[in-house]
Order: sequence, then structure tokens, then C-alpha cells
Amino acid sequence: MTHGYLETLDVWTDFSEALSKIFRVISIDLLGHGQSGTLHVNTMDLMAESVYAVLTNLNIDKCVVFGHSLGGYVTLAFAENYTDRLLGFSLFHSSAYSDNEEKINNRQREIKLVEHGKKDLLFNANIPKIFADDNLMKFMPIIEKIKKNAVEISDVGIIATLKGMLQRPDRINVLKNTKVPVLYFIGAKDNFIPFQEAIKQAELSEKIKSVVLKNSGHIGFVEEKEKSVKELSDFVNYCYKIIKE
Repeated sequence: MTHGYLETLDVWTDFSEALSKIFRVISIDLLGHGQSGTLHVNTMDLMAESVYAVLTNLNIDKCVVFGHSLGGYVTLAFAENYTDRLLGFSLFHSSAYSDNEEKINNRQREIKLVEHGKKDLLFNANIPKIFADDNLMKFMPIIEKIKKNAVEISDVGIIATLKGMLQRPDRINVLKNTKVPVLYFIGAKDNFIPFQEAIKQAELSEKIKSVVLKNSGHIGFVEEKEKSVKELSDFVNYCYKIIKE
């Protein structure tokens, strides 16, 4: 499992505990986050390579990869570069499009904030927004926990990751031409990805199944944990069933 921007593998704790009752679950800190090191620019391809290295080290030949937001970008890079390792993949609130002009400007602004020692402004502005507006009070303890973990992310790591996302190529063709099943989670109340944009991507291939989480924003595996666990469990079982046929 690959986490989102300004998160660490800890964001998956409750979700992975539920999944681990059925499957072997591996979570990692992406480059620039948590306990992982960082490069000058953490591109999606380099992050995908680090995921590949973990799988190789653990002697895992086939797997289902899924990622949240930034982790979804990494998952798409993995799907493009290491197709032979995949039984399927899942995206939680992510996009195959490269950054548009608005997102480019926002990332450049965030780089300047971090360079000027103001990364706390990123945490206070961005982290609450990953939840649906009407879920803020309900999940405030989790929001504060994510913020606390984010404080430990180095300035260098944040900047390197922002630069990597700025360089992210369009990977619409990865979805359109996928040879393996894809599960695409869409938050009906997502503050970052427009609903219709997500639906459009989910309709690119018959191999893509979309799951609309009606009461979620950008972090449905927390906001609607039970439904997300059920959908993902069914999906993983389906992927393994196909390989056995």
C-alpha cells in the first residue's frame, strides 16, 4: 500500500489491520516521507522503483498494488514499468492526468512556503481538506494525528516530492490500455479531484471498476472504512481467481 502526499504508512494502520486478517499486507513509506530517505527529486518512476525493490527483497513475484492520491500516481508508474508483477491495482482518490496549470502553480507555491520555513501552513491547509467538509468534526482526532506525523517529514523530502509531482507525466493510457483489473475509488465529496473528472477516467476501460463513496472526500479508506475494506477484499480475491483460471 502506498500513501498520499504529507502522509506516512501509518495512515493505513486501521485499514491494513482489517485487510491483514485475510491477506498479506505490505505498507511502505514513499521516498521523502516517514522513515524512507529522499532524493533531490522524487519522481513517480523512482518511487515505483522503490516499491519494486521492496517486493523483490521480499521475494514477491505477483501482487495487487494500491495507492492513495500520490500513492496512486506511484501505482500508475508501477503499472506502466512493472506490469509483469501485477495481478491488478487500485487507486484511492487519484488521477492519471498530469498537473494542470492550477496544480502546477499550487505546487510551486508550496515549494516556496517550505523553503521559507512555513511548512506548517501546508499541514493546516491541506490535511483537513482530504476529508469531506461535513466529516471534519467526526474525524478531527485522525486529522490531528496525520498532522503530527507530517511534522516529522523533512523539508527536503517535501520539496523533492513536490518537484517529482510537477514532473509527473500523463498516464491516461495506462488506465485506457490496462491488461489487469483496476479498482477505482471515487469520493463524491472530494475537495481535490472533481467528481466528473474521476468518473471519466473510470470509464476508460472495461477492466476498470469504479466505487463511488458517497460520504467521503479524498480519504475514503478512513471515512468509509468498512465499505472500502469489503470492496478491496472482493477485488483482490477476484484478481487471484483470474490468475488461477
